[in-house]
Amino acid sequence: MAKSSSLARALEDAQAGRLDAALAAVRLHMRRYPQDGEAISMLGLLLVQSGEVEQAIHHLARAVKLAPSLPGTRNNLANALFQADRFADAEREWRTAAELDPTYARAWLGLVAARTALDDSAGALDAARRARSLRAEWPELDRSESASLAAADRMEDSVALLEQAVARDPGSAALRGSLLMQLNFLDRPAREIADAHRGYAACVRVAPSPPPLDRDPERPLRLGVLSGDLRSHSVAFFADPIFRHLPEGWHLTAFSTSRPTPADPLAAEFRRLAGAWCDLAAASDEVIERTIRERRIDVLIDLSGHTSTGRLAVLDRKPAPVIATAIGYPNTTGHPSIDLRIVDSITDPPGSESLATERLARIDPCFLSYRPPTDAPEPALPEAGRPITFGSFNYLAKISPSTLAFWRGTLDACPGSRLLLKSRSFGDPAASSRFLDRAAAAGIARERIEVLAFTKGVPEHLALYRRVHVALDALPYNGTTTTCEALWMGVPLVTVLGDRHAARVGASLLHAAGLPELVGSTREEAAGIAASLAADRARLAPLRAGLRERLRTSPLLDGVRWASRLHAALREAWRRRCGS
Repeated sequence: MAKSSSLARALEDAQAGRLDAALAAVRLHMRRYPQDGEAISMLGLLLVQSGEVEQAIHHLARAVKLAPSLPGTRNNLANALFQADRFADAEREWRTAAELDPTYARAWLGLVAARTALDDSAGALDAARRARSLRAEWPELDRSESASLAAADRMEDSVALLEQAVARDPGSAALRGSLLMQLNFLDRPAREIADAHRGYAACVRVAPSPPPLDRDPERPLRLGVLSGDLRSHSVAFFADPIFRHLPEGWHLTAFSTSRPTPADPLAAEFRRLAGAWCDLAAASDEVIERTIRERRIDVLIDLSGHTSTGRLAVLDRKPAPVIATAIGYPNTTGHPSIDLRIVDSITDPPGSESLATERLARIDPCFLSYRPPTDAPEPALPEAGRPITFGSFNYLAKISPSTLAFWRGTLDACPGSRLLLKSRSFGDPAASSRFLDRAAAAGIARERIEVLAFTKGVPEHLALYRRVHVALDALPYNGTTTTCEALWMGVPLVTVLGDRHAARVGASLLHAAGLPELVGSTREEAAGIAASLAADRARLAPLRAGLRERLRTSPLLDGVRWASRLHAALREAWRRRCGS
């Protein structure tokens, strides 16, 4: 076989999702041509796709040594380093590629992502300007630059950039999905954001073609889970009961779209619990769709929506007779192939159907069930004599103007109190400075705020709650994992009952935890609740001391009953489909 044709065949196999065949072909080729830089690079890229990133880095570094002046080769190595979370090394390779050829746009694009990951939003936005000068209209750059703007605490600018990009290319599912995700952070009317989600239908340009239906409404079902977060990720702490408490006779197949992480304990546990597991991180939408059809899935649950790991385009032709969305995304998806959305009567009360394109399945009392981390330290009150401290460990992007207004009202109602905030973005000097300016403009003095960026691990992160008297929610995009973590650490959280799903998650979690009295109907009422609770140590101390045990026996941690309600909702959806 000719040299070029063997690599062409490997590329064809890779594009069709036949990674093992592609790798075998390249390795066979390299036995004959061990110094072929093109083959070495292809092997590295295929290893990235198969999840063997460290091996990929080894081969891509070899390719760079063979051709150190080629920016494209360095770009390939930088991408692998980035996937291995070696952001500084990736930044160095992209920077070198840009120095070798300042007109090589992909080097500047890579620098946007690497510098954002390194908490250097100023450097990322500078790289974005350089990339924009080379390619003015570039969807990949639009998404990457918008992420940098969000990391820099410039959410409105981020959304404006994406709105312009979607106006240029309204059929781009990737651009529109990024925009929809970011809209959830803004204080815009719920109806406006819902209408924007309905617009996602413009990205679905094929007719649905669901597989043949076996019209037996009561037989055991073949359940599929599509997610990029079946690993140590916040979604995993809520997805666990789906896998662990499957109805008798049902079979579950996991379609994982994240890079394999064999050393991750949660990923390993999900693999063990699943009846079958498909690693599809590198697969195209078409390959994932075909894989779902080949598995003859009856009901498919998407756990990602428009989040960064979402693959909603896989669902365009409807690869399963019933498709549901749950857990991972705080809004309607707007996707016409999704039949069902898992909610509850607090997050989505009767009358909110007009804000969703899916049929709402309310699995009361709560749409979530939380699995606490096993390595959490024991709860403890802040030391006596310390100033009253309110806290929030939510993403900086969630600290909207309405959030700052709520927090200011709480601080005003409790003279001498302080605010402890933790978010990775506070490690970025530009973002931290901008936030503190915003907070000052909202009436919160700089000396009343302490910001933290990093901890070594989960136990250290959770231990910070020992410095917090009462936690405060974010508005209108409530915390979810952060709320559950606070409660597990014995810290009561106060929220406001909002006007959309994302703004009512806190209320749902608190009701499920048996703490409905911590939900205010207005920001002013919630501020009063938080201030009075924090100042009343005789009430606060016993509440905190018993909160973890209260959670253990609450519906919020009852995975067995939650799974029963979820699977009953899926069964009912299957019956409806069989009868349609």
